[in-house]
Amino acid sequence: MKLKRSVVLVLALPLALASTAVQAHHGVATLGAVGLEGPGAPVETSSSATLPQGSWLGYLKVDHAKSKTYDPSTAPGDQEGDYNQYWMAGLGYGFTPWFSGYVFQPYNIKQDEYGDTDSRGFTDLSVMGVIGFKYDDRFMLVPANESLDDLMDWHFTLYGGVSLPSGDANHRLNDGSIDPGKSLGFGKSSLSYGLTATRQFSENATAVFEAGQIRFQTYEYDNTDRVKFGTETRLNAAIAYRLMTNPETRFRLDGNAELNFLSLGRDIENGVGAAATGGNMLYGVIGTRLYKDNMSLGLALKKPIWTDLNEESQQQGAEGKEQYRFIATFSALF
Repeated sequence: MKLKRSVVLVLALPLALASTAVQAHHGVATLGAVGLEGPGAPVETSSSATLPQGSWLGYLKVDHAKSKTYDPSTAPGDQEGDYNQYWMAGLGYGFTPWFSGYVFQPYNIKQDEYGDTDSRGFTDLSVMGVIGFKYDDRFMLVPANESLDDLMDWHFTLYGGVSLPSGDANHRLNDGSIDPGKSLGFGKSSLSYGLTATRQFSENATAVFEAGQIRFQTYEYDNTDRVKFGTETRLNAAIAYRLMTNPETRFRLDGNAELNFLSLGRDIENGVGAAATGGNMLYGVIGTRLYKDNMSLGLALKKPIWTDLNEESQQQGAEGKEQYRFIATFSALF
């Protein structure tokens, strides 16, 4: 029996705001398929799904990153980073069964200790596209209809996107200075691209893999500093396991376990590699996803379990130095 691919997309891909030695980069949206039957979708790792043709998707994500602090005697004027909070709203549309397009608008908050907010506001808008294909004796574009057996084939997506310099790259802090790591835009477009692979191995278990990059351009700020943020490379793997399904109420509950590897290139400031930027880190993620009718709610706790950062002792507040990250996503198909 053929089934319409009535999936709930939990979204696609990366955008955000960059970092210096004392600030984390950003929040990242994720792509995933949802249904009472069929493959599961993690919270942080992008799964391989496209929107049904003619369908819209609304999406909201918040990523709250609480930083480790080290100096209890730190006084106002010489503060450590407290937390970063990354909000992201998105809208997607299924142009064909195998091609979906998206637009994302982030809103970032970066706050130091003692309640002083260094920056908050809307950052660069982004647009992107996702092409879905599968392997069933041969590679093919994703069809409009698939049986439950077909959904257990290997599915893949290729995605690519670009940010638009709509945010204020020259945002000034309370003291009138410009800190590129706390700005509200990159000044120039950034490019993101990647590949996902998803396979449902049993009635309840789904494996998901993702590889992707974000590349930045050099931008000269109003204070004459020229900065190029380091390339971000992500390698993710996840298992989603269906714990409970209630067809009568159209409810499903999944558990998720993920490993997220992130490699950050060293930032370049005025032609020279910036100290205390870049490095490698591995995060562990434990989460859950709830599905009800055409809606999905994902919740996850993410923590660094291994780091190898450049000048690590100086990177307080950067990625890899969090106490934890709490992530929540909500999506609805209509």
